[in-house]
Amino acid sequence: MSLLHCTKLRHLRSPGKMAAPCRTVLRSVTNFTSAALFRSTKPRYSTRYLATTATETSKAEDAEAAKSETPTEGETLSPADKKLTEEKAKLDKELKEYKDKYVRALAETENVRQRMKQQLADSKLYAIQGFCKDLLEVADVLQKATETVPAEEMKNNPTLKTLFEGLKMTETQMQKVFSRNGLEMLNPVGEKFDPNFHEALFMAPMEGKEPGTVAVVSKVGYTLHSRVIRPALVGVVKAP
Repeated sequence: MSLLHCTKLRHLRSPGKMAAPCRTVLRSVTNFTSAALFRSTKPRYSTRYLATTATETSKAEDAEAAKSETPTEGETLSPADKKLTEEKAKLDKELKEYKDKYVRALAETENVRQRMKQQLADSKLYAIQGFCKDLLEVADVLQKATETVPAEEMKNNPTLKTLFEGLKMTETQMQKVFSRNGLEMLNPVGEKFDPNFHEALFMAPMEGKEPGTVAVVSKVGYTLHSRVIRPALVGVVKAP
């Protein structure tokens, strides 16, 4: 019922009978207006705003909790916290020691593996070293045999010449076999004396020779894959 109807009823009805309906209408209008005004002024929050606010609140609470757990300067720890701190420090120290031992064990294992690998390769490479030393005696005999044959005798004796040529060919072929297997001859005449490859039998001054050089080779030496298996026996020039 509107205000206009109330005014009309005022003329038609008596004052006592029209007062109650008008009051009811006015109360309804007032309640509706208040509710509309309340809805228009009520703040509206989005879901994103509420989530952001909740996250910030949670972060602030976590920071406060961490701050409360960390003892400030001058603050004393409780016996339980102190015991836990000591246990943590002890465990950290043990962990560091075990880690260091583990790294050292790995390094030692790798070194052993590398040494075993190198020893295996060397054993394969120098497996014929003993056999080569035995053959060197045969090579020395052939060398001495060819060196002792006089050249004048070979001119007058064809048989001796043929024998000499056969020995020389045998010696040459043996040296080729030695080279194919890594066995090389050391004949250091005129070279600088090297104690790693040579063994000095005597020293004597010699004119026209530089001191410290090899003047005479009594027995040639040999190396197997650059490793000396027999040094050359030499005579060295001495300074006057």
